[in-house]
Amino acid sequence: MKKWILAAAVVSALGATSVQAKEWKEIRFGIEGAYPPFSWTEPSGELKGFDVDMANALCEELQAKCKIVAQDWDGIIPSLLARKYDAIIAAMSITEERKKKVDFTGKYALIPNKFVAKKGTQIDFSKEGLKDVKIGVQRATTHDKYLTDNYGDSVEIVRYGSFDDAYLDLKAGRIATVLGDASALEEGLLNKEGGEGYEFIGPSLTDPKWFGEGFGIATRKQDKDLTEQLDKAILSLREKGVYQQLASKYFSYDVYGE
Repeated sequence: MKKWILAAAVVSALGATSVQAKEWKEIRFGIEGAYPPFSWTEPSGELKGFDVDMANALCEELQAKCKIVAQDWDGIIPSLLARKYDAIIAAMSITEERKKKVDFTGKYALIPNKFVAKKGTQIDFSKEGLKDVKIGVQRATTHDKYLTDNYGDSVEIVRYGSFDDAYLDLKAGRIATVLGDASALEEGLLNKEGGEGYEFIGPSLTDPKWFGEGFGIATRKQDKDLTEQLDKAILSLREKGVYQQLASKYFSYDVYGE
């Protein structure tokens, strides 16, 4: 009898834990805050951008309290695993390498990747042509990995903590070009004062081997219930037209794709 009571108590406790875990009355989102138009940091310290609006809309859809946590890119996945927040929404590409550490929702955006340089810059984007060319990227991103995997030692990769630092070196002539997703380069450089002196050059890069299946929301592997709820919420926001309304504030083109 005692064994039966103990077993029943354990099952009851596990069931209660399971139900509680799936309620998600509060969802904490880790956001970089340095990747416009997806996110940026106001002088007041407030985070704004498409990722911020999406996080708030997802919480509203799930009837959960939303908390935004600012996090530098270098530590964004380790901080998720350390439970500093519950999910990452930070223009993070869904890649096989990242799937080893975290789970992802389906995509919530898909942006081509481009090079940007001063107008008139001529670069041969073959492996031989890029020999000793200095290309700026944000450290530990898919752009960093793409250049490393495809060009190895022939290109000089200059890594930065944020794109703002890369733009400063580009303007100073310390690097020849910057590789990033087109919307971030457009918003962070081309559409800013003085941006008319710069332009996209070279190919558009979309190979899923390096750039993944689009941008997804990352969660811890043990929080599959949260992943499923966020995934359904993304689709629901699209069905209701909320997604399109939010996206139109930041993009002049379809950022979801088929």
